[in-house]
Amino acid sequence: MTNAAGQLLRAKREQMGLTIREVEAASQKLAALRGNDELVINISRLSDFETKGIVPSIFRLYSLAVIYGMDYSELVSWYGLDFADQRRILGWEPTPRTNRVDLAAGLSEIEIPVKIDPSFDVTRTSNIGRLIQRWGIVPFAFLKELSDSRFTYGYVGTEDFTMYPLILPGSFLRIDESKSKVAHGMWRSEYERPIYFIESRDEFLCSWCSLKGNQLTLQPHPLSPVPARVMKHPHEAEVIGQVVGIAMDLTWSADVQQPPKEPPSLT
Repeated sequence: MTNAAGQLLRAKREQMGLTIREVEAASQKLAALRGNDELVINISRLSDFETKGIVPSIFRLYSLAVIYGMDYSELVSWYGLDFADQRRILGWEPTPRTNRVDLAAGLSEIEIPVKIDPSFDVTRTSNIGRLIQRWGIVPFAFLKELSDSRFTYGYVGTEDFTMYPLILPGSFLRIDESKSKVAHGMWRSEYERPIYFIESRDEFLCSWCSLKGNQLTLQPHPLSPVPARVMKHPHEAEVIGQVVGIAMDLTWSADVQQPPKEPPSLT
């Protein structure tokens, strides 16, 4: 693996039209700019990287990525470490508690649909997979330009039955942070009543809410085994925003994972 990586390093350097001495000079300039001598790559060391299978330090890998105009994670992948695949390697398991989701963690690029079938009709139920004509790799940072800062995303823990069965455990939530004020009124059905994403001192919560003075009541679904809770707002609990989108696995079954007869422990 390391010999192959060395060959790739040499091929990249030659593709850039750089000599070993020019790489050394560039690394010295970078080290001076950053104030870190660990970034210097001398001639003999670069030769070792390219021909003897020696693995560069994280600092010298950074220098090579900058000098060659490469993404750091791509360069590291030449040595068998794939940041984009880290969750599969680690055997990711759903967390039991509700949490905010950091979508960008550990990702430098993402595969997204880049061409949709022009016959797509938003008014009809469709198989999205069949409507996507082509997928493409896009730098993850680029998506920030397309994002709306009002929104954040949450994950309902596998042991969080607060809004069961309206929102199943293991669901993903889209939260509009601009709608953080608890609404009051009458609703014709449970589907019209706003659901909020709340952050307390110890955990994240997802429920219906009512606010009277500084008393924030977190109201679960009537069929949920979880009791209502009252917290001081905003000292004990803060409303992050209103849930405006839900992604659920409809194959989830209470026959497989029964909701607890007693409320889940908060400790």
